[in-house]
Amino acid sequence: MYKIEKKENLNPTVTRMVVQAPFVAKRAKAGQFIILRVREQGERIPLTIADSDPEKGTVTIIFQVVGQTTMLLNEMKEGDLLQDFVGPLGKPSAIDGNKKVCVIGGGVGCAIAYPTAKAFHEAGADVTTIVGFRNKDLVILEKEFTDVSDAYYLMSDDGSVGEKGLVTNKLEDLIQKGEKFDEVIAIGPVIMMKFVSLTTKKYGIPTTVSMNPIMIDGTGMCGGCRLKVGNEIKFACVDGPDFDGHLVDFDEAMSRNTAYKDFETHKREETCNLLTKEVQ
Repeated sequence: MYKIEKKENLNPTVTRMVVQAPFVAKRAKAGQFIILRVREQGERIPLTIADSDPEKGTVTIIFQVVGQTTMLLNEMKEGDLLQDFVGPLGKPSAIDGNKKVCVIGGGVGCAIAYPTAKAFHEAGADVTTIVGFRNKDLVILEKEFTDVSDAYYLMSDDGSVGEKGLVTNKLEDLIQKGEKFDEVIAIGPVIMMKFVSLTTKKYGIPTTVSMNPIMIDGTGMCGGCRLKVGNEIKFACVDGPDFDGHLVDFDEAMSRNTAYKDFETHKREETCNLLTKEVQ
């Protein structure tokens, strides 16, 4: 069993938890993920490791409350115990060798972009960070990003915070002004990663994307995270989650990502009804 040391609401739909998991904390690297179960008969879900502290033996996860299991997870309190917390899984992000990088995060994907930006910073790279949110109420990890970034740009769809526009607007603006990046790393909604990759392809900038949004089972057995990368079929959970953004077939990935939408909606409604009855 794994104790929840700390719980914090980052915005109305996103929660940060610090979990006591010494084995995972000792080995975790940027880009990797864990699989957890809230209770014995519960669903297994993959969540990216947002941070870790080997000395304290803790692992930080950040999740958006969107489905049945994340709703149940969000009901847990500090001191409660998780049934399972397995990891680290997946291949770590490639950090060494780049002197100047641009890390781009979209929405809750910023929880995954942060450890990548932090790892590049600790490796001595010059880190430019661009993050995008729909509005000011959804912004997360602003201080954490500024602490590990040489330049930090905050974008919002409605202009209520930072600059109005998309992350691709700022990226192209920086490139056209002469910024030269060894690599761009994009993490967030699949559609965002697609257009970041299309932008960088015009300028010949190597681009890595994290395909964790399409992961389901986390072990490669379910096939839900199958995607086409160049002429090869890959599985995000075991072959990634990081891939060359210029080779990923994003349209296929987006189509696959909506395959379970109706099922997830049904399970979420069931859980809402269950939690309401428990409160009554």
